Amino acid sequence: MDIELIEIRDFLKQHHPFDLLPDEALEGLPKSIEVRYARRGTVLFEPGEENKFLWVVRTGAIETRDPENNLLARLSEGECFGVRAIMRGVAVNRCEAIEDSLLYLLPVDDFNRLRDNFQQFAFFFAPLGGERLRSARALDKSGSADDLGLITTKVRDLLRRQGPVVCKPTVSIQEAATVMSNEKVSCILVTEDDKIVGIATDKDLRNRVVAKGYDISRPLFEIMTKDPVCIDAESYLFDAMLLMSQKNIRHLPVLDGGQAAGVITNTNIVQKQSTSMVFLVGDVYKRQSIEGLKEVVKQVPNMVMNLVSGGATAHNVGHVVSTVTDAIARRLLQMAEEKLGAPPVPYAWIVVGSEARHEQTALSDQDNGIILDDSYDEAKHGDYFKELAKFVCDGLNECGYIYCPGDVMATNDKWRQPLSQWKKYFSKWIDTPEPEALMLSSVFFDMRALHGDESLYENLRKYVVEKSSGNRIFLSFMAGNALTHQPPLGFFKNFVLIRGGDHNHTFDLKHTGVVPIIDLARTYSLDAGLFEINTQDRLKAAVEKKVISQAGANDLLDALEFISITRLRHQARQIRRREKVDNFMPPDDMSHFERNHLKDAFNVVKTMQAALASAYT
Repeated sequence: MDIELIEIRDFLKQHHPFDLLPDEALEGLPKSIEVRYARRGTVLFEPGEENKFLWVVRTGAIETRDPENNLLARLSEGECFGVRAIMRGVAVNRCEAIEDSLLYLLPVDDFNRLRDNFQQFAFFFAPLGGERLRSARALDKSGSADDLGLITTKVRDLLRRQGPVVCKPTVSIQEAATVMSNEKVSCILVTEDDKIVGIATDKDLRNRVVAKGYDISRPLFEIMTKDPVCIDAESYLFDAMLLMSQKNIRHLPVLDGGQAAGVITNTNIVQKQSTSMVFLVGDVYKRQSIEGLKEVVKQVPNMVMNLVSGGATAHNVGHVVSTVTDAIARRLLQMAEEKLGAPPVPYAWIVVGSEARHEQTALSDQDNGIILDDSYDEAKHGDYFKELAKFVCDGLNECGYIYCPGDVMATNDKWRQPLSQWKKYFSKWIDTPEPEALMLSSVFFDMRALHGDESLYENLRKYVVEKSSGNRIFLSFMAGNALTHQPPLGFFKNFVLIRGGDHNHTFDLKHTGVVPIIDLARTYSLDAGLFEINTQDRLKAAVEKKVISQAGANDLLDALEFISITRLRHQARQIRRREKVDNFMPPDDMSHFERNHLKDAFNVVKTMQAALASAYT
C-alpha cells in the first residue's frame, strides 16, 4: 500500500465510526475513496441534487443550510456529511465549503456494504438526532443488575393466585383459620361491599387467639387488623418493599381498581430479590440515631456504582437514590416527633428539586420546607416547628445531604409557613415573574409531600396548577428562563468547555446537560396543568395534552436518558477511584461512542429549545 493510501487508512482509523471497523475492512477502504479539494465558497451539492458519496472532512470546514438558508451544522475534521442525501436519494440541504477543504468521498455502494456487514457502523448512521439516540441506547445496554428486579417489576407480577383469599368480617375465627389452612396461605383479607376492611394473619392467630385463649367461635372482626395499609397493583416492588419497611408489616394487601387483588409478603419480595438494596432501605427504619443513619447513607455510593455497572437506566437509579433519601428524611422526622412530641397543628414536610422529581444522583444536597395548617400561631407553635426543622436539616447534613447553598430549607423562616402564605408566594411569582420569582418558581414547582398531612400539599398544588395553566404571560417568562441553560455545543458540533478554574477543560453535565430538559418539561407541564413531577412522566403526560409532539417528547426522553446515564457513569468512575463526586465531565474520559451520541443528545435539546422559543416567547 502506497503512502497516500496508508495516510487515508490511518486517518479514518482515528475517527468515529470508522474506528469501529475491523482492520481487514479498513485495509481495503482507501482504494475506493476519491480525494477532492474544495476552495472556500465551493457548493458541494444543492437541494434536489443526487448525492453518490459519503463525504468525510479531512481538513477545513463545511457548512450545511436548509432551503430557507437556516444554518443547520458546521462540520470540521473527521466529521461526515451527505448521509440524509444518500438515504433519501437526493439532497435536501445545501453544503458549502466555508474554508479551503480537503475531502474524502466514499462511494455509496461501499458505504452501504459497510452498513450491511458491520452493525456498529450501521448504528452510527441510523436516522440522526433522537432516533439515533434510541439506537445508541439499545446498543449501549449491557448486562442487568441484580437490584433491577425491584425497580422494574410491578406488584401485580407477584400475584400468583387467580384471586385473593377473602372472607366476611362476621365469620368465626375458626372458619377463617380453616380457610387459611385449606388454601395454604398465611393471611386472609376481610372484605365488605368489595372493599378491604381488615386482614388477619397467622401471627394474629398465634398472638391474639392461641396465646390468650380467645374463643375461636367469636367473629373474626374482633381480632383482625382493621383498615390495613394497601398498595396498588401497578406500583413497583421497590415501593412495596419500602412501604412494608416503613410500617413494619409482613403482609401487604394489593388493590386493582380499588378492589382486593391479593396479598404480597416479605417472603415474596426476598425470593424475588435479596440484594443489598432491599436491606439498605429496610435498615433505615431500624436505626435509632443519626450515627446509625450515617452508616446507611455511606453505602449509597457503592449502590449507585453497582446499579450503573449492572445496566440500570438513569431513570431507575434516580428513583432508587431518591427513595433512600426519602427514607432517611422520614426517619429523621419520626425521631424529631418522638423527641418533641406530637405536632401542635397539622403540617406537611415537602421536598423540592431533584428529590421531589425522583432524579437524585450520587451527589445531592437538601431542599425542603414546611406547609403549616392555617390554624398555626407563631407565638404558640413557632418554637416546635423551628426545633423540628433544625433537627431534621442538621441530621440530613450530618448524613451527607449538605445544607442547600441557596438556603431553600425548612430552617429558613421563609420556607416554613402556613398554607395561605404559600399561596401568596406562588401568586406573586406567577403574577409578577421577575428574575428572582422565576428562579424560585423553577425550584418550588418541583415539589412533593414527604411526611405529615398531605392534604395541605394537595391543596397548594391544585391552586398552583389552576393559576399557572395556560397563563401565557407567565409561561413566556418561564420559557425565556428555561432558555438560559444552553447545551455545551458549538457551531462545529464541538463541545464548549469551561476554561480555567477547578473545572478547566470540562463541561457541566448537570446545568448544561440535564437541567435544560428539566426546564423544558416543567414549562410544558405548567402549560398543560399537569400534576406530574418527574421529568419523564411530565414529557409523557404533555404528549397526551398535545403541548408537545410524540416525536419531540421521544427525542427529549432519549436525550435525557443518555445525558443522565453518562453523568452517572462519570460519578461511578469517581466513586471507584475514591475521588470527590461532581458533575464536570472531561471529554477525554469518554469513548468515541459517548462523545458522538452525547453531541446528538445536546443537538436534540437545542432543537427543542428553539421550538419552545418559537411557541412561547
